[in-house]
Amino acid sequence: MSKICGPMKHNRLHLYFIFLFVLSAPLVFAQTSGASQTEAYFGLLKNKRVAVLANQTSVIGNVHLVDTLLSSGIEVVKIFAPEHGFRGEAGNGDHVNDGTDKKTKLPIFSLYGNHVRPTAEMLADVDVILFDIQDVGVRFYTFLATMQEVMEAALISKKAVFILDRPNPNGYYIDGPVMTDKKLYSFVGQLPIPIVHGCTLGEMARMINGEGWLTDGKSCELTVIPCSNYSHNAYFELPIKPSPNLPNITSIYAYPSLCLFEGTCVSIGRGTSLPFQQFGFPNCKSGEASFTPKEIPGVSTNPPFENQLCKGIKVSFEKRPTELNLSWIVGMYANYPNKDKFFTSASFFDKLAGTTELRKQIIEGVSEEEIRASWQKDLEAYKIIRKKYLLYPDFN
Repeated sequence: MSKICGPMKHNRLHLYFIFLFVLSAPLVFAQTSGASQTEAYFGLLKNKRVAVLANQTSVIGNVHLVDTLLSSGIEVVKIFAPEHGFRGEAGNGDHVNDGTDKKTKLPIFSLYGNHVRPTAEMLADVDVILFDIQDVGVRFYTFLATMQEVMEAALISKKAVFILDRPNPNGYYIDGPVMTDKKLYSFVGQLPIPIVHGCTLGEMARMINGEGWLTDGKSCELTVIPCSNYSHNAYFELPIKPSPNLPNITSIYAYPSLCLFEGTCVSIGRGTSLPFQQFGFPNCKSGEASFTPKEIPGVSTNPPFENQLCKGIKVSFEKRPTELNLSWIVGMYANYPNKDKFFTSASFFDKLAGTTELRKQIIEGVSEEEIRASWQKDLEAYKIIRKKYLLYPDFN
């Protein structure tokens, strides 16, 4: 069962560095999140016991969603917290604990700790799970897996799920290998989609339901509250950083390509002022970047090459990227002196890539053109599926 709700309102968003993208992206000055369409869902929540899955990006204007719900008389009974926590203060991969929100005194249940899915006990006093988190449109960004697990829990416990949709800053293209091998499924990818999937979370939730990707091919009770005035080709810069190591639009554009380095010996700038905006390793001979990773509480714990001087490449964009940058990882592999030690975790790299083939292709020296060609059949099949679930004008 799936519904879409959403009368349109307008609210001007701040656009930053817009001059870099005027040639590559149409400008939209009034994109508004699903959360802001309060007239579309407040009435549906009346007399319901609501659990909110949210983080620091879950705001309406400058007010947190939970505060808005409580001040409007909606019964919020608990909070679910994703990776980085309810207030976004936990570092990459850090265990998120249960607790109590200091401001509202509501209980917080972590979905990035002992549990990744709400238990039946957690949902016993809940009628509706309200999901509102800013995503960046990449398969291995864990908020997608969290949403999928919530939908699974709702299906099992017969609860309703509301997705308050938000624009996808990487929603204007699709690229990368499609994850077709279920043996590689993990919390950084457990759906048959490419690395850059070109959907908002609302559209992806509709796809999960519609394609029978939940248990036994069933679907949960789903309502999506769409954004207003959004199209997939629109430029969108996030007003609040979605996670500690994605502080700006440059990092968000580089993330789909650079995150593959997490399974290698290459630092992607964690523990520096430019995470996902530079990459390299000690004694690297490429590029002019120079950086020394250090532990930053709430941002990076035990970053690779901590307290070691790294050399490498600084990332910049004159216009929005429209494909994964394979030259970065292919080039780093070619320049690494001990190639047997380049892939520090082959299994994790494969989970991020969604295939075992990419790692093998890099090792074998397959050209970038041949690597891209090997994705195309699965990508074309995915694009046909994706079209069925779009809520907004597409980029082509």
